[in-house]
This record gives sequence, C-alpha cells and structure tokens, in this order.
Amino acid sequence: MADIKIGVITASDRASAGIYEDISGMAIQETMKDYLVSEFEIVYRCIPDEQDVIEATMRELCDDEGCCLVVTTGGTGPALRDVTPEATENVCQKMMPGFGELMRQVSLQYVPTAILSRQTAGIRGKSLIINLPGKPKSIRECLDAVFPAVPYCIDLIEGPYIETNEAVMKAFRPKK
Repeated sequence: MADIKIGVITASDRASAGIYEDISGMAIQETMKDYLVSEFEIVYRCIPDEQDVIEATMRELCDDEGCCLVVTTGGTGPALRDVTPEATENVCQKMMPGFGELMRQVSLQYVPTAILSRQTAGIRGKSLIINLPGKPKSIRECLDAVFPAVPYCIDLIEGPYIETNEAVMKAFRPKK
C-alpha cells in the first residue's frame, strides 16, 4: 500500500445518482497519474451536492483515510446547490486563497465566466484540500497552474514527500 493517498471527491447530484458518468473525477485521477512518479493510492468518492455530505466526506478522507491531498470537482459555481467552497471553509483550519485566485486568473484566459467560479483551497490537519471546476479541460488548466506549489505545501504541513514527473509537472521547492 502506498504512503501517499490522494482523495478525489466529485460533488454531483446526477453523477452520484448514476445519471451520467463522472468524467471530471476520472480527469483528476488521470492528471495525478501524469504528474506523479511517487507511488500513490487514489481514494475516490462520488457524492451528491449536499453540504453536510461533502463536509463528512472531506473529514473522512483527511482524518480517517489519511489523504495528504484531497481534490474536489463540482459545486464551485453560483448555483443554489453549489456548496463545495462552503464545505471546504467549514472543515479547514486555514484557508489558502491564492489557489482560487490563480485558478480564476488562468481560467479567465479561456472564458469570461471564470469570474463566476468560487473554487478555493484550505488545510485540514496534514491535508491540503483543493476545489476544482467541473469541466475536465478546466480541471487540467487549473491543476497545471497550481500544482507546482502542491508538493511543497504538503511538505510544510508535514505530509509525505511527493515527487513529480518533471517532464510533465515540475514541482517548486525552495533551495535549502
């Protein structure tokens, strides 16, 4: 079993009900496989857009499963059922607003509606939680932008050492 666990949460009423396939959750998993050379295990959950369920799932993946990174997709827009950022804020001890700021900045290069996105990130114990948009293309664009800082952030919160495939994703760590 791998020392590195990465949680993937898809918050979607329709995908969790089996009405359509969860391509967003799969896109996150494929991106992690591209980025990382460290051995890791994915802990995947596809759940409805219910704030209490999202919060409970985040707590489970961080506290019980020991995921050093939890990446969510879905529920970051302005719609009434979009509550992933609120769930993230409720379960985190520290918010990391730079992640959402950079993701919106990158997304604005492609679509003017990126300003409607409310994705954020935060720290719960020794876990980093990052909210991503729901579209696979946007997921990759956002992860490409923020992931260089992710391994060092996990270092700082005393998580496992994560190595990236430098041909695909170069992690930034300050020189000692």
